[in-house]
Amino acid sequence: MKRQFRQFSTSRSDKERSGVIDSVKMNRAILSSILLVSCLMTPIDTPAEPEGSLTADFVKKLRDGYVMNLEDRARFNAISNTDIDTLALNRQIVNGEDGHFSHRIKTKGVTNQKASGRCWMFAGLNTMRPTVIHELGLEAFEFSAAYLLFWDKMEKSNLYLEQVIELRDVDRLDREWQLINDAMIGDGGWWNYVMSLIEKYGVVPVSVMPETNSSENTRTMNEVLKRLLLSRASEILKANEDGKSIEKLRAQKEDAMKEVYRFLAINLGEPPAEFEWRFEAKQKKNSDSEEKNKNEKPKVEEEKLSEWTSYTPKSFYETFVGDDLSQMVTLYHDPALKTEGHYCFNRARNVFGSAEMNFVNVDIDSMKKIAVESVKANQGMWFAVNMGPDQSREHGLMEVELFDYESLFGIEMPLSKATRSRFNAGASNHAMTLMGVDLRDGKPVKWLVENSWGEDKGNKGTWTLYDSWFDEYVYTVTVHRDLVPDEILAVFEEEPEQLPTWYPGAMGPE
Repeated sequence: MKRQFRQFSTSRSDKERSGVIDSVKMNRAILSSILLVSCLMTPIDTPAEPEGSLTADFVKKLRDGYVMNLEDRARFNAISNTDIDTLALNRQIVNGEDGHFSHRIKTKGVTNQKASGRCWMFAGLNTMRPTVIHELGLEAFEFSAAYLLFWDKMEKSNLYLEQVIELRDVDRLDREWQLINDAMIGDGGWWNYVMSLIEKYGVVPVSVMPETNSSENTRTMNEVLKRLLLSRASEILKANEDGKSIEKLRAQKEDAMKEVYRFLAINLGEPPAEFEWRFEAKQKKNSDSEEKNKNEKPKVEEEKLSEWTSYTPKSFYETFVGDDLSQMVTLYHDPALKTEGHYCFNRARNVFGSAEMNFVNVDIDSMKKIAVESVKANQGMWFAVNMGPDQSREHGLMEVELFDYESLFGIEMPLSKATRSRFNAGASNHAMTLMGVDLRDGKPVKWLVENSWGEDKGNKGTWTLYDSWFDEYVYTVTVHRDLVPDEILAVFEEEPEQLPTWYPGAMGPE
C-alpha cells in the first residue's frame, strides 16, 4: 500500500497537487474557526490573584488617579537632567557653617585608607598620632597601617580556621557557620581589634613599612586569601571526616598559616621585628613662658635631626605613645537595647582568644557629655557612625536633612533612630576620629571629625558633624575610663549579654 500511495502521489499533476493543498488549508481554517468560537463561548478559568497583589484594577486606579501637575513636571524635568543630591542639598546648612570650634585637638596631616575597609584601624591610629606629633615637635607623623593590616589578616586567618575546627560538625546551612565564612578575612573591625593588635604586635612608623598596592586596594588580595583559606578549610573538614584527631587538624591549620604568612609577605612586605628610626623636629626659639613682642613673628630653630635608635614595634609604642589601651571603654547608643546594659557581639574579634567587642548602652546625652570631656582633656576618640545618610563628601558636612528629599519630592518620610534599628536600616558602618567640639552655653552645637579618606574629600579631610546628626547616626564612642561616671563603669563589671553574630552592625565598620 505504501508503495502504491507513493506512486499515486508522485504521479499527480501540479494542478492536482495544488488542489489537494488548497483543500487541506481550507479544512484547517474551518477547524481553527470552530475552535476559536468554542473558546469564546466557554469561560476560561484564570487563577485568582492572592490577596494583596498589585492587580490590574488597582494599577488602573493608580494610572487614573495620578495626573502630573506643574510642580511634578518641574521636578521631573529637573531630576531628569541633574543629580538628585545636587537638587536636594540644603543650602541653608552649607552656608551656615563657619569652620570654627571652641575646643579642638591639634594635629597635622590627613590619612587615606584608599580602596580598603581599614577605617577602624586608621581611626585608632589617628587617636594616637597627635601625641607623637606634639611630643616630638614634628611637622607630621603617620603610623603604618600596612603593618597592622599584615597582622590583622594573619590573626583573622588563624581565627577563621579555628572556627572551622570548632564548628566542623555543624550543618552547612547553620546561620553562624554561613556568617563566619562570609566575613572570614574582611577588612572590617572595632576598637577592640585595634587594641588587640597593638597590645600584641605594637606599631611602627609608616616609613618603616609603607603602603603597597595591595594594602591600598585590598579587594583582590582578600579574594585570593579567601580562596586559599577555603581550600585549606576543606582539607581540614575532610581530615575530620576521616577521623583525624583535633591535634592533627591543628597541625594542618599551622601548615596553612605558613602559606598565609608567605602570601601576605608577598602582598604587603614582611613586618619588621626590629628597626631603626630617627626623626626631625622643629621647635620655636622662644618658649611659651617667655614674653614675646606681639609684632615679632615666632622664630624657629634649625631642624634638629635625632640619632638613629633601634626599636621593636612594641618598644616604639611604649616609648612614643605608652597609653594603656585596656583603660579605654566603649559606649554605645542603640534605642533597641536596654539603657545601661552591658552587651557583647558574638565573635566580634580578630585575635583568637581575645575579648569580643563589648560595650555599655547609654542614652545619647550621656554619651555626648562624656565625649565633650574627652575633647577638653585633649583626648581624641575612636567613634563609629552610620555614614550613609545626610553627609556630603564634597562639603564635609553631616547634618539631618542636609539633603532635603522631602521638599524635593513633596513626600514626608519620618524615620527615627529606633525605627531604623527595628528595620535593620541603621547600624555602625564607618569609624573615624572625634577631634573637636563647638560649645554654646555649655552645649555642643557641632563636632570636628577627622576622616581617613584623604585631603580631597570633605573639608581637606575633615567633616563638621552637627549635634542633631550625632543624635541620629552616631552609635559608638570609645573613651578613657577616667572620664566615665562610676555608675556606668559599674555596669562593665556585670556579665555581658551576648548579641548574635548577625545583630545589625555586629561585624564592625569598614
